[in-house]
Amino acid sequence: MNPTYDFTGQVAFVTGASSGMGLAAARAFAASGAAVGLADINAGAVEQATKELADAGHQALALVCDVTDEDQVAAAVDRTVETFGRLDMAYNNAGIMVPPTDAADEDAGQFDRVQAVNLRGIWASMKHELRHMRAQGSGAIVNCSSLGGLVGNPGRAAYHASKHGVIGLTRSAALEYGRRGVRINAVCPGTISTPMVDSMVAGGELDRAQAEAGQAIGRLGTAEEIAQAVLWLCSPGAGYVTGVALPVDGGYTAQ
Repeated sequence: MNPTYDFTGQVAFVTGASSGMGLAAARAFAASGAAVGLADINAGAVEQATKELADAGHQALALVCDVTDEDQVAAAVDRTVETFGRLDMAYNNAGIMVPPTDAADEDAGQFDRVQAVNLRGIWASMKHELRHMRAQGSGAIVNCSSLGGLVGNPGRAAYHASKHGVIGLTRSAALEYGRRGVRINAVCPGTISTPMVDSMVAGGELDRAQAEAGQAIGRLGTAEEIAQAVLWLCSPGAGYVTGVALPVDGGYTAQ
């Protein structure tokens, strides 16, 4: 049984919100009473996700946003605040994975694209969320890192570099904003059953049975389990938690 939260009257903003962990978090925020701004580069998918929430009686706003474009990020955050009046919580989830590459053969364009989405996108999102939370004197931000922010993996240098960077951003900003009423943490998902992972399995980049065997719990995680960790980090129950990179990985990093 998952814990329940009462976020009535509060506002959440989620990037990468049209599928996977982002959509699970948007649903969970909405089910807990929050109004939610859903941002995603896929217009059709984010509009459908927003319609799902609205049809269920929740306050939801669709925002088409490419997180590599800071102006688009700023506009999405600002529109959320203009629509709902404030910003209390954010889950910066948008990210990409690229095929494994020998570090000696990594293409600079691919490296830059991974950093642009996974690291610069979170930097831009956090920056513009903080503008509003700083003025309010309150807020909670969760940045999506990965178990790849805590360990290395052959063939994944660019991805792991981006996810390590997210933890550095998170810890530094948490120290800066702790006395201003804003808590900033990172969640580090393990191998989670999402469309991204499904595509990796289908493309031969990941062996599902091997991935499951690598977890102490013996299975992949679910998007809903990551969403519950995000909600806890945003809740009063985590009121004394900031600057943390929380593994939610079935025990993978305990090895």
